[in-house]
Amino acid sequence: MTTPEATVRPHADRDILGHPRGLWYLAFTEAWERFSYYGMQALLALYMVKYLFEPARLEKVWFFAEFRTLYGGLEGQALSSAIVGTYFALVYLTPIAGGLIADRFIGRNRAVLYGAIVMSLGHFLMAIEAAFLFALLALVIGVGLFKGNIASQVGALYGEGDNRRADAFQIFYLGINAGVIAAPLIVGTLGETVGWHWGFGAAGVGMLLGLAIYVAGRRYLPADDVRPAPGTAAPKAKLSRDDWGAVVALLLLIPVLAIAIVPNNQIFNAYLVWGDENFDLNFMGTKLPTTWLVTLDAVVSVSFLALVALFWRWYGKRWNEPDELGKMIIGTVFIVGGMLCLFMAAATQPAGGRIGLFWPVAFHVLNSIGFANLLPVSLALFARLAPPAVNATVIGLYYLAFFAGNSIVGWVGGWLEIMPTTTFWLIHAALGGAAGVVFLILKFVLASRLKNGPPA
Repeated sequence: MTTPEATVRPHADRDILGHPRGLWYLAFTEAWERFSYYGMQALLALYMVKYLFEPARLEKVWFFAEFRTLYGGLEGQALSSAIVGTYFALVYLTPIAGGLIADRFIGRNRAVLYGAIVMSLGHFLMAIEAAFLFALLALVIGVGLFKGNIASQVGALYGEGDNRRADAFQIFYLGINAGVIAAPLIVGTLGETVGWHWGFGAAGVGMLLGLAIYVAGRRYLPADDVRPAPGTAAPKAKLSRDDWGAVVALLLLIPVLAIAIVPNNQIFNAYLVWGDENFDLNFMGTKLPTTWLVTLDAVVSVSFLALVALFWRWYGKRWNEPDELGKMIIGTVFIVGGMLCLFMAAATQPAGGRIGLFWPVAFHVLNSIGFANLLPVSLALFARLAPPAVNATVIGLYYLAFFAGNSIVGWVGGWLEIMPTTTFWLIHAALGGAAGVVFLILKFVLASRLKNGPPA
C-alpha cells in the first residue's frame, strides 16, 4: 500500500537551500496563520474588557447569556480571562480531532485547506460583534483542522532516516516566530489605535494570504492515501506490533514535554508581571512597554532557530550529529541555564531598586537556544516515528503537551505572589532539569525504538 511517506516528492522540483520546495510553501503558510492567530491572541482579552463587555454591546451578542452560565457568576476581567483560557485550551485539543478526520476521511491536504478557510471566516466574523461566539467557534475548528496536519505534511516531505527533517522543522518554526513578531506590530497596533475591527480584519487578511500560498504550493506537497478511487477502496492499514510500540514511546514523551515547556511558556504569564514591576525598562528617559519583552523573545528565538539549525548542519558534516532526543536533552540544559539567569536577577536585585536588563537578556538568549533544540526537534521526532496510518492523529496528540503545559503554567504562575522570587525561578529550573533527566532515561530505555521507528 502506498503511504504518504512513500510519495514525498510528488513533482520533480529543485531543492531550495537543500530542502524540498514544498517546505517553503508550508513555512510561509504557517507564518501567515501564526500572524493571524497571535494577532487575535494579542487583542482578544483587551477587546472583551475594554469594548465588548459594555452592557449595551454585550446584550447584542448572540447566545451570550446562555454561554456565560458555563462560568457561573464571573464578570468583567475574570469572565474575559476564563473565556480566553477556554479558547486557548480548545485550540490545543482540537488538533487531535483534526488529525483523526484527516487520517480517516479527507486527508491532510484537504484538512489544511478547509481549516484555513474556516479560520479566515472566523477572523472576519470577529468584526461582527453579534457573531463573537461563532467567530471563536470557527477559529477553534479551523485551528483543529489546520495545526497538526500542516506539521504532519512537513515531516512527510522527507524519507525514512533523512536527517534534514529536524532541520526542516526548525525552518518551520522560523515561520511561526516571524508571525509572532509581526502580529503585535500590525494587528495589535491597528486594533488598539485605529479600531478593534480593523485589527481583526488584518488578522483575516493574513489568513487569506496564508491560504493563497498553500493553494499555490499544493502540487509540491506529499500525496494523501485516503479516499481511493471508487471500486478500488482498500482497508486502512492496520497497526503492527512495531507501530504500536512507536505510538506508546511517543505517548510517554508527551507529559515530559509538557513539563519541559513550562519555563518557556511562563514568559507570557508571570514573567511579564514580574518584569513590569521589577525591570528597568527606561530607555533614554522613556519607559518601554513591558510587552516589548515578548517581541525581544520572539526576535531572539528566530535568530537562534536559524543559528542552531546552521550549527547542527555544520556539526553533522564533521561528527556524528545527536539524534532528536539527544538534542532535546541539550535543550533542557540551556533551559535550566536560562531559569538560573532569572534566579540571579532576583537574587541580585538591589533593595528598593530595579533589575537591569543583563540577566533578562541572558535568559532570553539561553532559553531560545533551549527552545530551538526542544520544540521543533520534538515535533520532528513525532513526525518521524508516527506510523503512516495514524501520522496526523499522533501529531495532533503531540499538542496535548501544550495543553497540559499551559495548564501548569497558569497554576505555577500563581505562586509568584506567595513565595520568594528566587524560589519561584528555581522551581522552573527544576522543572526543566527534571524533564531533561527523564528524556535521558527514555533515550536509553527506548533506544532501539527511537532509532529505527516504525517500518515505512
